[in-house]
Amino acid sequence: MCGIIGYTGKKPALKILINGLSKLEYRGYDSAGIALVGDKKITITKSRGKLENLIKKIGEKEYSSTLGIGHTRWATHGEPSDVNAHPHFNMDKTISVVHNGIIENYLSLKEELIKKGYIFRSETDSEVIVHLLDLYNENDFLLTIKKTIERLDGSYALGIVNSNYPNTLFAVRNESPLVVGISKAESFIASDVPAILEYTNSVCYLENKEIVKLEGSNTTFYDCNLNEIKHKISTIDWNIDAATKMGYKHFMLKEMMEQPKVIGDTIKVHLKKGLPDIDLNFNLSKISKIYVVGCGTAYHAGLNAKYMIEKMLKINTEVEIASEFRYKEPLIDSNTLVIIISQSGETADTLAALRLSKQNGAKVVSIVNVVGSSIARESDNVIYTWAGPEIAVASTKAFTTQLLIIYLLIIKMALDLHSITKDEAQYYITELKMIPNKIASILDKKDDVKNLAKLFYKNNNAYYLGRGLDYYTVLEGALKLKEISYIHAEAYAAGELKHGAIALIEQDTLVVALCTNDDLEAKMISNIKEVITRGAKTIILANHDIGIGDYKILLPEIHPYFKTILTIIPLQLFAYYMADYKKCDVDKPKNLAKSVTVE
Repeated sequence: MCGIIGYTGKKPALKILINGLSKLEYRGYDSAGIALVGDKKITITKSRGKLENLIKKIGEKEYSSTLGIGHTRWATHGEPSDVNAHPHFNMDKTISVVHNGIIENYLSLKEELIKKGYIFRSETDSEVIVHLLDLYNENDFLLTIKKTIERLDGSYALGIVNSNYPNTLFAVRNESPLVVGISKAESFIASDVPAILEYTNSVCYLENKEIVKLEGSNTTFYDCNLNEIKHKISTIDWNIDAATKMGYKHFMLKEMMEQPKVIGDTIKVHLKKGLPDIDLNFNLSKISKIYVVGCGTAYHAGLNAKYMIEKMLKINTEVEIASEFRYKEPLIDSNTLVIIISQSGETADTLAALRLSKQNGAKVVSIVNVVGSSIARESDNVIYTWAGPEIAVASTKAFTTQLLIIYLLIIKMALDLHSITKDEAQYYITELKMIPNKIASILDKKDDVKNLAKLFYKNNNAYYLGRGLDYYTVLEGALKLKEISYIHAEAYAAGELKHGAIALIEQDTLVVALCTNDDLEAKMISNIKEVITRGAKTIILANHDIGIGDYKILLPEIHPYFKTILTIIPLQLFAYYMADYKKCDVDKPKNLAKSVTVE
């Protein structure tokens, strides 16, 4: 989950590295550091905490170096500290490395290296890499890198500099994302495109065990046996404005406000002649079971998929948390469809679930946001969400575009299975086309939600209630609140209240209740009355005034299958304003990172 940036060219590297790290800080902000190569030596500066601490430490110093690497860390091995921050040195300070990932066999490697006389300064698993590079160092540094990675078990994206190669940047990856940026007079490496988009929109995505040597604008790619290979160059079709705040206080607010546009864009891209334009290169009629797999917010999107699949397709569907999926020996065969959901397309547990599914003969359809990501490349079919870059750690527009793709995919599958008619499909599409304007109408009333947050931001606890699809929505709403405001928030299926959770309700406890399911409205009203009776302060979200509750948020009507994509919007806003009033770091909540690329 750490962020990596590297540069080689004709410009001073320092400013480019710091700028790149500022675009990657959502990947980790426990510490940050840079290594600059010049005058046949490497200079490292690093600092615990956010990037601003590193910038203060550098101060007014100027460096003429045109080659360097940078890193922003999400700590795994070793607490956040200056010493554990990257980059790391070998003992004679001639080689430096930045690393994203986890080296699983680092303890045995460390013991071996200590016996050979190597001294470790940090507690990280990453430091073994730079000492292995030193151990195998010879005239052909590419061969040195090859020998080093042959010893590593686990995941890694590495940026490497060597003072004996004053103009050359080396990089290699395995199971951790790394992109190479190419321009006329310079080249880059980065964990994610936003870090380099200001300088180039021409990129290559490294495959596992591939090595790249960058010298100014010259980039040479090698396979794991050091055979030179050609690489496809992709063009990023969004500009740097998409990765900046554009005047908004936080990225999260900007990204929430972008939802009408990105949902509209996603609909346009995936429709042809008014129907879903999604290619599925397998025989859907042979599918007897479906798994939907994701983590966190993507898992909540998957719950919506299960509801709609079983309603429309009548196929048994299970939704699985990716980190649990492959350890329960799931029943997968050639008649199984696995739908993978991931914003980044690099989530380690989700990628592992994908590979297990394919090993067992399943067909895999992925819903991802990042073009060229590992999950996208390894799936049988990939459907892109067109959300654009999502910088805030808490997912908003990625979630709603995932829902939109789920709706389109299931309509397409229902057509293929003849479980709905073309006229029915067009009716659903008409409903979907109204979603952007309906979301915009909710966002237009964001100040009403802000006023509610002002009343409740000092609360220590919040409970969210819902039934059916509303339950899946409150799961996501509660997650948003706790991850950015640090308020303890729990979501419950409202019918489960009397089975234990109601014991937690006391005077002035905040309860957010979602009541948009017409078939269950009477039962939901009864559940809300149960918490009101026990002194709860209630915020009710519904399509009409249900006659109870302290505060009300009224939502536009839409077909019952699609309600979550509207009902989540005020819950996103509520979490945002609660966190903002608490003066939390909304975009970079503590202990979290945007893309979970390690297990």
